[in-house]
Amino acid sequence: MSDIIQLLPDSVANQIAAGEVIQRPASVIKELVENAVDAGAKTINVLVVDAGRTMIQVIDDGKGMSETDARLSFERHATSKIRQAGDLFALHTMGFRGEALASIAAVAQVELRTRMADRDLGTVITLSGSKVTGQEPTACPVGSNFKVENLFFNVPARRKFLKSNSTELNNIMTAFERIALVYPEIAFTMHSNGQEMMSLRAGTLRQRIVDVFGKRLNHDLLPVEVETTMCSIKGFVGKPESAKKKGAQQYFFVNGRYMKHPYFHKAVMNAYERMIAVGTQVPYFIYFTVPAGDIDVNIHPTKTEIKFENEQAIWQILTAAVNDSIGKFCEIPSIDFDTEGQPDIPLFDPETNVAPPQPQYNVSYNPFESTAPRKDKVVDKWEELYKGLHDGAIKDDYQQMPEGELFESRGDMFESRGDLFGLEDGSKVSGDEVVQSKLGFSPEERSPSHYQYKGKYVMTAVKSGLMIVDQTRADIRIRYERFMQQMEQETSRTQKVLFPEVVEFAPSTSVMVVKLLPFLKKVGFDLSDLGGNSFSVNGVPAGLEEIDCVSLLHEIVADAIEKGSTSAADIHGTLALSMARKSAVTYGEVLGNQEMETLVNDLFSCSNVNYTPDGKAILCILPQRDIEQLLN
Repeated sequence: MSDIIQLLPDSVANQIAAGEVIQRPASVIKELVENAVDAGAKTINVLVVDAGRTMIQVIDDGKGMSETDARLSFERHATSKIRQAGDLFALHTMGFRGEALASIAAVAQVELRTRMADRDLGTVITLSGSKVTGQEPTACPVGSNFKVENLFFNVPARRKFLKSNSTELNNIMTAFERIALVYPEIAFTMHSNGQEMMSLRAGTLRQRIVDVFGKRLNHDLLPVEVETTMCSIKGFVGKPESAKKKGAQQYFFVNGRYMKHPYFHKAVMNAYERMIAVGTQVPYFIYFTVPAGDIDVNIHPTKTEIKFENEQAIWQILTAAVNDSIGKFCEIPSIDFDTEGQPDIPLFDPETNVAPPQPQYNVSYNPFESTAPRKDKVVDKWEELYKGLHDGAIKDDYQQMPEGELFESRGDMFESRGDLFGLEDGSKVSGDEVVQSKLGFSPEERSPSHYQYKGKYVMTAVKSGLMIVDQTRADIRIRYERFMQQMEQETSRTQKVLFPEVVEFAPSTSVMVVKLLPFLKKVGFDLSDLGGNSFSVNGVPAGLEEIDCVSLLHEIVADAIEKGSTSAADIHGTLALSMARKSAVTYGEVLGNQEMETLVNDLFSCSNVNYTPDGKAILCILPQRDIEQLLN
């Protein structure tokens, strides 16, 4: 039998490695920008066309490469970062495996122009599918210029599974932000299809965060800084009032590398316990500096999962640092600069004899001196004031009152209640067929009275037992179907606002905002693009005037990004659900009996009375036999 095991060709091995390292255009951006940072660049420019499908270009002013290094850089496991296995536990660079450029060249057409500062000429090298197609001297600036074209041209299956341009561009912006937030001393620019998406000047860490996520975030940041022998932690956390349900910026970095760490995330959120609402998140930007030998970054191809040797001890340090930052913020009183009309309070001087205040009074004042006499009008015949109020007169007046006037409202009350609940007079509630078919009881079996339990559930008796309705989820279902119907029939109305508000988005989310603009207009929003990822809210959907439109728009965009909405139907559903959640009855809101009746009847007129649009149960029925068994 012949041997069947053989070595794979380099081109095949490179494509296998590329499947792990280069998953989408954002992976190319990440690898090339990290290499530029390792090369000591002070300015890095990124340009993409068609969200990286057609072209990705990264230009830096780093130290560049020689002709030989330029050629070797595209070989597998060729790197300048490490020399032996022990170097993996003392890493001070972003890259170290030597697989990135080889993986990129395996699935794209690459051109590299590079020159070192001590050379008069640089070199240009071109590759296609791991094969070198040319190399020659050229005149170029100091640094490196990578141009990656036709990504996945030789792997059609991988190219087929790329998402839409807006989704891929959003991933590119996210990867770009993660690097830009770590190196505020480096200037970054980002262009998409010739349009500038982001321009970040070199500055401080706080300036970089504000430049990336908007000026409003600057007022919500609290500094965090602690130095220990085990690690140092610095950065910023948000104030408790900056918490929101979705879209909060949360970042961990260790030794200049972005990481995901649920354990440390819990440490930060524990500091806000009982200070923010359940289910909300606060922004934070935490930077760890630990000895390179105490962490292991070589456990995942994307290097976002990192192991710590002293994880529990660092958890305690992080919790104490965040608690200290929040405590300082809460203890500092606000300074009132409005002192106009305020009394002048002098400073206390213990060496000065201060005389106690002396009472002042008019010694010549006599309250018993005769003054002008009071002329009170006293009624002599007081009996006339009560004339006609004896028992007989009152009884006669009462008997003369028409009976219809006294009980007219009461009759109307029972008549309307019969319309709502289908009493013995034959009237029926709206959606009777839906109620009977979906829940198994007719309107005549429902009780005309409701009870609200703990401001969260609406309870009503039915023939088969006790029906319990979650008031918030029921209102979400009702409003969701209303918004969907308005968008389908294009009957939404816009309520203009007296004072337009400005809403700012991060560059990574502004891509989705532009995509959502026509759908937001259809649902009733009136937005004007102010440039710089800012929009003016000139109008809101009618009926949502009392809602914070800025937070609503942030939640809508966050939901759309989370769900990856692409089609019109998906976007419609995302918009309707986000607005329904924001405007629905909240837990703890006290409802009157009429409000509970309306809520229950509107629910039964919906197409699905059992579940919310996101699959949560709305109601349940506690059978009568179960109640009797509990009481036996």
